[in-house]
Amino acid sequence: MYGSTTLPFAEVATAPTITTIADPTLWWLTIAGVVALLGLDFLITRRPHEVSLREAVGWSVFYIALPLVFGLWVWNAHGSEIGLQYYTGYLVEKSLSVDNLFIFILILTSFAVPRVLQQRVLLIGIVGALIMRGLFIALGAALIARFSWMFLIFGVVLLVTAWAVLRDARQGGHQVDVNELRIVRLARRWFPVTEDYQGTRMTVVESGRRALTPLALVVLAILGTDLVFAIDSVPAVYGITGDPYLVFVTNAFALLGLRALYFVLEGLLGKLRHLGYGLAVILAFIGVKLALHWAHGVWAGVPTVPTLASLAVIVAALAVTTATSLWANRRDERRQADEPVAEDSHAS
Repeated sequence: MYGSTTLPFAEVATAPTITTIADPTLWWLTIAGVVALLGLDFLITRRPHEVSLREAVGWSVFYIALPLVFGLWVWNAHGSEIGLQYYTGYLVEKSLSVDNLFIFILILTSFAVPRVLQQRVLLIGIVGALIMRGLFIALGAALIARFSWMFLIFGVVLLVTAWAVLRDARQGGHQVDVNELRIVRLARRWFPVTEDYQGTRMTVVESGRRALTPLALVVLAILGTDLVFAIDSVPAVYGITGDPYLVFVTNAFALLGLRALYFVLEGLLGKLRHLGYGLAVILAFIGVKLALHWAHGVWAGVPTVPTLASLAVIVAALAVTTATSLWANRRDERRQADEPVAEDSHAS
């Protein structure tokens, strides 16, 4: 899955070969396509407006259909194994991006961002996330090409992340105090901040001094969390495929649709109360898979996990946690419906 090499064994451990399905032309076409889609999104949001559910659903369908169709091309052009790697990687990244929306909701709510400005904030966050993940993907590819033990490091990172996600899930969800984020505190220390939003402007001049608007703080908070998400998500998809191109396109497709998906899932995300448990299982599983892949390069007898098995585990984890979340929601709704009846009967 990660390529092979003809170097002697002593050098194999430090210089595995990274294979990719993309030539420079495909890379440039893909980057141009991503930039064009981002440009389209900026064009749509140039005039701030509240996003209707119909608009959000329409764009969400488009941004889900696009990677699915692209995957068909990958499957037909490069075979079923590469196709499975692509779809599995995309599913992992999409799952993590949905979890990221929880943080975005907390940040936008904490700063009381007007609804007409929310999609512009999300779009800036998506651009920042794409840039950061692109840098991490390039860095990860360079490190993997030079040091085979980076698979073990990535595995440890994912295991630590899985524990953090599990801890948050057990505490009832993400706990974020945006006012305590270091990047926000630094901004407030160096610049005055206006009390009110000034449309899409991030800075204004007040009393002869440049001041930040609350929108600037929101963007800084989003970009700060983007950095954390990049540290988690890039190793996760490298656990599925070692092809930097597939890592990039799965990240790009997962991120591009977040702006519209936010407004579709805004009222539904709270119902996925067990999603954190599923993501913790997925991240821990991929972490173990990466560690096994590293160990297999050192000891040939150590088994590795095939892509199809990875896809099965990921789908099962998401399906189970979604089902248990829906069941728990119905149980609580029944309890709330029964409470008035129980109180009335006790009073009589």
